[in-house]
Order: sequence, then structure tokens, then C-alpha cells
Amino acid sequence: MASSNFKDHLGRPIVAVTGMGIITSLGQGLSDNWAALTSGKSGIHKITRFPTDNLSTKICGTVDFIDIPAPNSVERSFAFARETTIEALAQAGLSGDFNGPLFLAAPPIEPEWSARFELADRSPPAAKPGDAYDRFMAALRQRPDPAFQEAALFGAISERLSDQFGTRGLPVTLSTACASGATAIQLGVEAIRQDRTDRALTVATDGSVSAEALIRFSLLSALSTQNDPPEKASKPFSKDRDGFVIAEGAATLVLESLEAAVARGAKVLGIIKGAGEKADSFHRTRSSPDGGPAIATIRAALADAGFSESDIGYVNAHGTSTPENDKMEYSSMLAVFGEGLKAIPVSSNKSMIGHTLTAAGAVEAVFSLQTMLTGTLPPTINYTNPDPTIALDVVPNVKRDAQVSAVLSNSFGFGGQNASLVMTREPA
Repeated sequence: MASSNFKDHLGRPIVAVTGMGIITSLGQGLSDNWAALTSGKSGIHKITRFPTDNLSTKICGTVDFIDIPAPNSVERSFAFARETTIEALAQAGLSGDFNGPLFLAAPPIEPEWSARFELADRSPPAAKPGDAYDRFMAALRQRPDPAFQEAALFGAISERLSDQFGTRGLPVTLSTACASGATAIQLGVEAIRQDRTDRALTVATDGSVSAEALIRFSLLSALSTQNDPPEKASKPFSKDRDGFVIAEGAATLVLESLEAAVARGAKVLGIIKGAGEKADSFHRTRSSPDGGPAIATIRAALADAGFSESDIGYVNAHGTSTPENDKMEYSSMLAVFGEGLKAIPVSSNKSMIGHTLTAAGAVEAVFSLQTMLTGTLPPTINYTNPDPTIALDVVPNVKRDAQVSAVLSNSFGFGGQNASLVMTREPA
């Protein structure tokens, strides 16, 4: 029987993080990303991947320094996930087959329009109205297109990762909007807590920035149009914020039961202490203005961790820089923490890396753990015009030294997909 030292307040296995890997617009690898993030550097730049003529948004946080065999979102997302997983496994000291389940957060991507148009151009003429599917299939039978096929399969990325890293069982691919990365971590935590495995590989990736994605978000009035200079566009919790900056990235976390990690002599980087998740049926894209589901999500994460509000020393905010979401997140935190919120430092990594969409929850979990490991709170840059209705200590513009033992990381997604994680340092 496991020692009580390895069980949480509910008698479940404590879940440790033993490896981390990350890619964002700031660079590849944890060391480079952390150095850039804590120095207040921005990874936001002008879009060069596709023409932006007549588009109101011309900036992004794309990752354009990873070689891929085909220029599409699936290949980018797979490449980011592969590289972060290699880094995380190396840090965890694991080689060979992983022999644990894979939980992947991946964007709901499809073949890009350029690929669809190319397929249509080589399809046979229409025989009757509505036979486009049959024509496309005929063209693919005549000349198979593996890249197009990969781009059409939702589970293609997880299958390839599973094959490369030797995970066990059916790889799980999930997509819960901006909460996806945190949800993937939650699934890994639950698998270990339920004694279904001693370890889990949790990966979140998003390489889906395309003209179509940018146009769709622009039609929702969600993106910043403050294009010049690009690095000043993302300004969470500021009075003049006007939208988020679309971005790419990936993060991988190796999760293990604390008992298994200690038994093999692994270095423990932190503990996933609690997770909460709530759905919001208010609107297809908007979160409930009263913050009810977000409030319930934070409280659920605290309860799962066995924590009170006063146990949290730092918040890694969702902090998208959209007028509505920032206000909702503030009111939600205020409802949970009350007057104590003024004494809790808050940062938004998105001020520097943009919104990495499906990957955001995992990317920010990595930064949250790194905050505790280093005793450094990353800044929220571009905070020069505070919103007087949002009274937060946002660690403005310059990093801060502070020893933190517990972090809350929020991920509040489009359509009301909400997830929060509570992370702590390694227990004594």
C-alpha cells in the first residue's frame, strides 16, 4: 500500500510533473522561452505566412522556425507537439516507449482552402448538382494525396505522436476551445488518480493560424486591430485593449504519480494539486457576462486541491486582452477571492506570446510551474493605461522576484469551455 506521503487530502495519488517542453512565438525550448518571457520580450510580429491586403488584422504570434514537410496546420501542429514532447521526455529522464496514455489537445483544423481549391481544379466535371463529394473522391483515387488525407483526419496528430513515442492504449484527442490544454492535463491527472496508470503524457498544440482562421475571428470582432507596432497590440487588463492576438505554440507535460516519480529518482518540478472544469451554455462564442461558470470553475479547482482562497499566491490569468473576457475574468476572481484579490499578483503571458488557442492552457501551466521553480513572476507588458474598473496587481511591465508556493492558472474559452488548474511546488 502506498504511503500517505504520496496521497492527497482525498486519498488519491498525488500527481507530479517531471518533464516540460514548450514552443511559442518567443522561441523553442523552456530556457529560451523563459528568458524572453521574464525579460518582457514580445513574440508578436507582422503576418508573413499569407497576404493581409484588405484585412483589418495584420499581426500574429506564429511559429515560423520549425521545418515541416507540407505547409498546413496539421503538419505545423504535429511538428510543435513532437518537439515539445522530445524536450519534456528528456527533462523527465525517460527514453524508449513511454508506456502510458496520451492526452492531446489539438485544434479542430481542416484542409486549408488552397488545398481544397487545388483538389477541385483536378476533379472531373460535375455530372449533376450536389456531387462535389463524389468528384473529390474520384480525384483522390486517381492521384492520392497523403498530406490532404492527414489534414482531413482529426486524430492524425495523436496517432503519429503515439507511434513515435510509444504511448499505451488509444490516444485521446480533445478540443475544448481555449481550455483544451488545461483539459488535457486534467485528463492525465484523473487517469493517475484513478490508478489507471502511473504516468501520462499530456500535450497541447496549435499551428492553425491561417487566413481563414484570422478572418473567422475577425468576423467575431475578437482580434486586435492595433497593428503598429505589433508588439504593443496585446494589452490585457488595459483600458485601451481591443482584442486578442492570434498565435501558435505547444507544450508537453510528463505527469507521474509522486510515488512512481520518487521511486525512479526523478526530479519533481511541481504538483498538479487541483483541477476544475465547468461548461457555460450562455452563448456559442461569448462567456456568460456574470461570470457564473468561471466562478464555479475556480472554486471547483480550489476544492479539488483542498485549498482555501488564501492559499493561492499568484494567478496566471487567461488575460486575453479582449474587452469582455478580461472584465469577466476579473469579476470572477473578485467573487472568489474578495478583498484578498488585491494582494495576489496576476500576470498574463498572452501580452507577450499572444493567444495560443488550443495550446494556451498547457503553455501557461508550464510558465506557472516555472514561476514557482525560479521565484520570478513574469510581467504583463503594455500595461501603461490601466482599466480603472479592473483593480488587479498585474505585475506591470517588469518581472518581479517572489517566492510562490501555489499558483492558479485560468483558461476560459470561447463558447464557455472553462478550466482552472491549481499547481504547487514539490511537497516537503
